[in-house]
Amino acid sequence: MAVVFQKPKALTDAPLHYCPGCTHGIIHRLVAEAIDALGVEGKAIGVAPVGCSVMAYDYFSCDMVEAAHGRAPAVATGLKRAFPENVIFTYQGDGDLASIGMAETVHAAARNENITVIFVNNAIYGMTGGQMAPTSLPGQVTQTSPYGRDVTTAGYPIKVSEMLATLDGPEYIERVAVNSVKNVKAAGKAILKAFKNQVEGKGFSLIEVVSTCPTNWGMTPNDALKWVDENMIPYYPLGVYKDKSAQKEEK
Repeated sequence: MAVVFQKPKALTDAPLHYCPGCTHGIIHRLVAEAIDALGVEGKAIGVAPVGCSVMAYDYFSCDMVEAAHGRAPAVATGLKRAFPENVIFTYQGDGDLASIGMAETVHAAARNENITVIFVNNAIYGMTGGQMAPTSLPGQVTQTSPYGRDVTTAGYPIKVSEMLATLDGPEYIERVAVNSVKNVKAAGKAILKAFKNQVEGKGFSLIEVVSTCPTNWGMTPNDALKWVDENMIPYYPLGVYKDKSAQKEEK
């Protein structure tokens, strides 16, 4: 009997600890499928900082390094420079990457470090109890914004992909989502391209994945998927924000 669907080799057999309806598991699988497709499991090194993904070392069968909160791009830079033949990726949430780690992200992108960044944007601090994040939407209720995010005092959400796309350095920036079969397939292609760019030595690639957090959003898994469609994606439009190689081909 032909096998038509199976677990990627780059994932371990450990049960995921994520909440029901959380899409971290889908994103993990897409990353693992990219590693499998390129045959780089033996030389891949993932960097997981503080956040819901802090236990990623249990789930990926490649080498993993723990980084301090927000410092994953800096750690990944050091790893890539020390081991240029290895494939280095970071796996970060929005509280980590877009808040305490914003400087590391911006400067790694500006230098066009040859690393791959997987940025999970669920508009809230997930692991630490549901506080307002840099990506929380205007009016969004969180533990620290019980009346909704007030942009007059908290400012507007940070659109990471749009911001990084203004830099000259990055090779490839794309925002995807994993709330439907169609979007999951598109996300898989984007993540694979981001890893392939690194293998080909093209430089910094970041894939922003619009994700869910049913627990801290106070929703059922199904309602959380709808909320992504109705609220997250309109504010964070999906698409390619920078692709140097494609731009060169067009010229």
